[in-house]
Amino acid sequence: MREVGPNKRGKRVYRNMTVALIRDQPGADTVEVAFSESARFYTLSRTHPDHARILRELREARENRSAVRVLVDDPEGDVIKDVQADG
Repeated sequence: MREVGPNKRGKRVYRNMTVALIRDQPGADTVEVAFSESARFYTLSRTHPDHARILRELREARENRSAVRVLVDDPEGDVIKDVQADG
């Protein structure tokens, strides 16, 4: 997993990651996402203000087998805060 941007305390750091799996269970508070570069499951809250856009970008990346830039809540965290299409 390659980090994009400065890796300093308090700075936003996006990681280039490839979507492996999206688990979107009806009634769940979060959508679970797995990336090829990590064994961990990441979560996207349904209450996130950009939930629809982020989920759409994740689904498109999965379908196209392309990487996305992922911002999580903390360098060691698993809560997705933002996703940007790579390119």
